[in-house]
Amino acid sequence: MTSPRFSASGLSFAIHEWRGSGPAALHVHHSDDEAWHVLEGELTFRYSDRTETSGPGTTVFVPAGVAHTYTTSHDARYLIILTPRLSSLIAALQAERDSSRWPEIYRSFNSELLE
Repeated sequence: MTSPRFSASGLSFAIHEWRGSGPAALHVHHSDDEAWHVLEGELTFRYSDRTETSGPGTTVFVPAGVAHTYTTSHDARYLIILTPRLSSLIAALQAERDSSRWPEIYRSFNSELLE
């Protein structure tokens, strides 16, 4: 039996239980912080100058202005904590199937694709 996924949104941040990797390309959010708390499996974060792998019980905080991306192990489950603007960015990216429009979408949410 699978436990229900947790999701809550407020005025200043949202927290969601997720599985799966982030965008493949290094990107930056110029005005928004983001955080992950690993529940199961591993998340590997790539930054401009390094990579780090985080396992269960680890929390990773990426402040605004820091270029990043992440991948997950096949069994990873984690909480992601983000601002309403980043929630809206993710929804816009998921709705747009033409990836050539993604750089424009990132810019409209004060973020930028770097690769």
